[in-house]
Order: sequence, then C-alpha cells, then structure tokens
Amino acid sequence: MTDPRIRPATADDVPAMVRLVHDLAAYERAPEQCVLTEEMLHERLFGERPALYAHVAEADGAVVGTAIWFLNFSTWDGVHGIHLEDLYVDPAQRGAGLGKALLTELARICVERGYSRLQWQVLDWNTPSIEFYRSLDAVDLEEWRTYRLAGEALQALGSVS
Repeated sequence: MTDPRIRPATADDVPAMVRLVHDLAAYERAPEQCVLTEEMLHERLFGERPALYAHVAEADGAVVGTAIWFLNFSTWDGVHGIHLEDLYVDPAQRGAGLGKALLTELARICVERGYSRLQWQVLDWNTPSIEFYRSLDAVDLEEWRTYRLAGEALQALGSVS
C-alpha cells in the first residue's frame, strides 16, 4: 500500500522541488554548484522528451520532501533499475518517516516493474544518511568509485575530432 503522504510530482510542485534541491546543495556544502531553475526542472520532468521522474512528500498540504530519479540499465541483469539522484526532506519534517516512505515508493516501483535495483550515492561524511540507509539494509558498494567529467575537462574531451 502506498503511503498517502507520497505521490508523483506534478508541474505545480516544481517550485517547491527546486527549493528543496537548493536546500540539499547547501546541506551538501556546495550551494554555488546548484544552478537548477524552475524552467530547467519543469522541462526535464514534463517537457517533450522527459527522462526524469520525481515523487514528493507532503505534510499539512505542503511539499516538504522529494525523490528525483531516472532509469538506469544493468547490462548484467538485462533490465532497468532506478538511479535516485536526489532524496531530501526538509529538516523540520525529518523523523516522521517521509524519507523512508519515498524510498519505499521507489522500491515498490522497482518490484512492480521488474527492475533489478534501486541505487544512489551519498557523501562519505553524511553519517545521518549513511546510518539511515544501513537501517534499510542498503549495501555500501565500497569497492566502486564515482568518476565525473564536467566543465573544461568535458569540453576538452568532447571537442576532440
């Protein structure tokens, strides 16, 4: 049974979701790196070719949490999975089970659709989140490292002819 506080995001939720993403960036000590606008998120979620999905958590009629995700694919399993890009609950609403409810909804979607995994990343210093994820029996893939090409390095590699 789906938690009534959790639902798929609508276009009307975009302003609150952008605020939550910016709050997450501040929490992760990188507010200057977050340039997301309402127009950008709206286009990615509801535009002509959406490739992003989102759910929101509500309390007293207000959006107070979000899970923003997209599909990935395991060539080993031969099926899709969910990559959770952002999970954030307003600090004033933590402890009410909203984070777990958002993850439960994504896990439900995985099971319902036959997806093989629900995956995300967490900063190594974010002890409260790490403890929360461990309480759900999530596995820390310690042997895997994340790499990123961005900015000048991405431009340099992408401009090779």
